[in-house]
Amino acid sequence: MPTESSLVIKNSSTIHWSAPELLALKRGMHCTMYNQLGAHSCEHEGKTGTRFAVWAPNAKRVSVICDVNSWTAGQNDLLGSDTGIWSGFVPGITNGQTYKFAVETQTGEVLEKSDPMAFFSESAPKTASIVYDIDQYQWNDQQWIEDRQTRDWFAEPISIYEIHLGSWKRPKDGRKYYTYRELADSLLEYVREMGYTHIELMPITEHPFDGSWGYQTTGYFAPTSRFGPPDDFKHFVDKFHQAGIGIIIDWVPAHFPTDPHSLGKFDGTSLYEHDDPRQGFHPDWNTYIFNFGRDEVRNFLLSSARFWIDKYHLDGIRVDAVASMLYLDYSREEGEWIPNEHGGRENLEAIRFLKDLNTVVHGEFPGVLTFAEESTDWGGVSHPVYDGGLGFSIKWDMGWMNDTLQYLERDPIHRRHHQNALSFRMIYAFTENFLLPLSHDEVVHGKHSLVAQMPGDYWQQFANLRLLYGYQYCMPGKKLMFMGCELAQWHEWNHDSELDWALIGNTHHDGVRNFIGDLNQALRAYPALHEVDFSSEGFSWIHADDADNSTYAFCRISKDQTETLVCIFNFTPVSRDNYLVGVPHPGFYKEVVNSDAATYGGTNVGNAGGVTTIAESMHGRDQSIEVVLPPLGMMILRYEGETKPE
Repeated sequence: MPTESSLVIKNSSTIHWSAPELLALKRGMHCTMYNQLGAHSCEHEGKTGTRFAVWAPNAKRVSVICDVNSWTAGQNDLLGSDTGIWSGFVPGITNGQTYKFAVETQTGEVLEKSDPMAFFSESAPKTASIVYDIDQYQWNDQQWIEDRQTRDWFAEPISIYEIHLGSWKRPKDGRKYYTYRELADSLLEYVREMGYTHIELMPITEHPFDGSWGYQTTGYFAPTSRFGPPDDFKHFVDKFHQAGIGIIIDWVPAHFPTDPHSLGKFDGTSLYEHDDPRQGFHPDWNTYIFNFGRDEVRNFLLSSARFWIDKYHLDGIRVDAVASMLYLDYSREEGEWIPNEHGGRENLEAIRFLKDLNTVVHGEFPGVLTFAEESTDWGGVSHPVYDGGLGFSIKWDMGWMNDTLQYLERDPIHRRHHQNALSFRMIYAFTENFLLPLSHDEVVHGKHSLVAQMPGDYWQQFANLRLLYGYQYCMPGKKLMFMGCELAQWHEWNHDSELDWALIGNTHHDGVRNFIGDLNQALRAYPALHEVDFSSEGFSWIHADDADNSTYAFCRISKDQTETLVCIFNFTPVSRDNYLVGVPHPGFYKEVVNSDAATYGGTNVGNAGGVTTIAESMHGRDQSIEVVLPPLGMMILRYEGETKPE
């Protein structure tokens, strides 16, 4: 539904701000700037054209350059204002036509800039913006949006498939990419087959360089044109929602590239970025850093985040590189950064921005999730803002990822000396709402693919990989896996080619894919695996100290405590027969998952469907089960009651 102010601009060459909007502007809390700034087709004084508006407070002159004026600066000038926003109407330019802003600086230099609020852009290497009616698409996902508002995602199964759209699959007809519409069919079918609840798209905001994977954004309001126009991306989202699958996007407010057509030095001055490189330049990525203390920059970024949820119905945003935003000395040596007003290293302006971001998203869009990729021990990342936290829904558990992969990469003979590597996580597991990520960062830059990181011979590498995935799905926390990991492809991810789909049909690779599909099915089917991910009431250690055998066992418990699952792990290539595990209830335990099943490429070592307790005390419990632990395997046993079901 258009806002009142967005209706006003349809028939006016200038912006008319209401009193509340002016107040929001001055406080850095105006979250719908996309309704006022940018390019909006309209009629003015009986003429069809486009109303343009752009923030450039230090410019001497701003004009629109386009085909209508043969890309000549000064032919269609915009009118300045005391808000620093230049606006005006250009007749004859309509939907689908390209344009830029010619920004004349105080020194007389003319900068040709893309529209920061553009809804559509030319494909690289071209950099012009494109006029586009963002409200023309007719949505068919009303039921999903309505249901989303009342769902308690914390108690729901969340299994996310992380995707780089440009390299999931590639066409064989000479084109570089599939379109949004094509992927809405093929990718959706695959995600449904695998049983994921959500997908997470690596940045689809417009970006000039393929090798940045989208993390160096130039278009904060434009889905990349690599895969088609904005309405095609809406169709993509719509189809996934109709199939009951949520969509999360990576969003990058931490930094932006220095490309001359982009935000940097927009009006000849440091407008979006800090002027001092100790505050405004990232040495790691050679990018600018947003000036979060500037109200207009906050308006811009808050509007961008809201835009994707408002106009594209997205279900979550994952904020990239949060740690780099929180710390003024991030990746800097002494003397390379400026302390805050209290002399500390915390970026107070960025902290305020993140809190405001989460307040806006959660307040206006119930059921939409925010994720923080935050790699430090900053407290309260996923705690509510009113409780002193940053307000994110969920935080990535980078510690779990690092500790787990380091442990699995060790030769099993050495794992006994590192038993605490896996058990340590439970000391802090419920201090935040955690997601357990096996993301793209773990399979690039010479790290190798996950299966190639596993030790041992061919069979052991696959068994270790299945063990890793089984451990991930049993641990408290939501789940994320990068594309290709389910295929167990040998090569690390390459954004310039597609996944190694030729592996389908191979017994061991298919086995891993079958295992992931069944884990996703188990995650949905058993409330104990998803209902209580963020509280100790859903987890209970059985044992974590059997270093000699490198085994672990714990319980997962449903919210109403009517379902108990016993999860057991053997991190050695030796089968453990007659292994005693103390359990909480007497009776029968059904084996519902076994990573060593033949269908997964295993040796079929297991427990013939389940085991019944014996009256022998173990691990502080009055009864125990005697199980066979498969080599480099894990199993989940579900308590069925005091007697074995018929």
